[in-house]
Amino acid sequence: MRLTILGMAGFLILGFTTATLPAQEANRAQQPASAQSVQTGPMSADNLRPTYVLGPGDQIIIRAFEMEEISERPVLIDGDGNINVPVVGVIHAAGLKVSQLEATLIIALKKYVKEPRVTINIVQFRSEPVFFVGAFQRPGIYPLQGRRTLVEMLSAVGGLQPNASRTIKVSRRTEIGSIPLPNAVPTPDGKGSTVRISLGSLRDNVNPAEDIVLEPFDVVTVEKAELIYVNGALGHVGGIDLQEKDSLSVTQLVTMAGGLKPEANAEKARILRPVLNTSKRAEIPLNITRIMEGKDTDFAVMPNDLLYVPTKSGFRQTLDGKSVLVFVPLIVSITVLLARGL
Repeated sequence: MRLTILGMAGFLILGFTTATLPAQEANRAQQPASAQSVQTGPMSADNLRPTYVLGPGDQIIIRAFEMEEISERPVLIDGDGNINVPVVGVIHAAGLKVSQLEATLIIALKKYVKEPRVTINIVQFRSEPVFFVGAFQRPGIYPLQGRRTLVEMLSAVGGLQPNASRTIKVSRRTEIGSIPLPNAVPTPDGKGSTVRISLGSLRDNVNPAEDIVLEPFDVVTVEKAELIYVNGALGHVGGIDLQEKDSLSVTQLVTMAGGLKPEANAEKARILRPVLNTSKRAEIPLNITRIMEGKDTDFAVMPNDLLYVPTKSGFRQTLDGKSVLVFVPLIVSITVLLARGL
């Protein structure tokens, strides 16, 4: 026998432990490398190899005979001066001449190859980098060549992924200088400063102040967008993007979710709110009808909250192709039917 329960499956399989909170209480609960011009090509590599001293930002290709896991893969020396070599692991390369790094790799590979042979070619010489981390189209380490603004570099990395947050964070080392924006704040360790920049401001304003000139070793971060989730007797269910807001009201959320369905039991709605550092969710009862009528204060729904609107008893469901009237709560009905093997 086939059972069709429309629009409810997502909520029923959540499996969170909940505790009830009144809505009023829940609302209250809430060092830089020296700049060098970038040179590429065999002539520069031949001129400087093997006496060139490697540093952060140099990109090399390792050719290790009889070690296909390593050979012909570009390797970038990171900000700490390290390279991560397959099979071998992390090796500190900064400060070593090319010939010295080759000798280091030969020693390390003797565990795996009787007579290892290694050559290293430089494919890009270092310039001071900036780091793009998170939900960018092409996150990574990019050379800072000349005066480059945030908007210019965002274009260079391909922009943001569709599910990215609309707020960008820029972090800068103290020794580089301060971020020239009034809302920049020191990092907790005191070794730098950070600022959050609205993508909307960058997009909507001509020559926005937030389009700062990036400095060496700046870290630009964007996280995935935070969502609020809706389920139950609403126009549509799923995740709703907060855009650049810290929260959405219940009335905003219901409207964005396509409104209440006729069978919605709006008086028995509830918010399931994550409890910090646990897999539990606190249950916050809501009477959406009273909120919509202006009799109760609208409620702030926070990121990662789930708004659930149950269905009234006495609604029609499809069971084996036949429309039947259900007078018991839906969850109890499902439990009984599943117990009977339907």
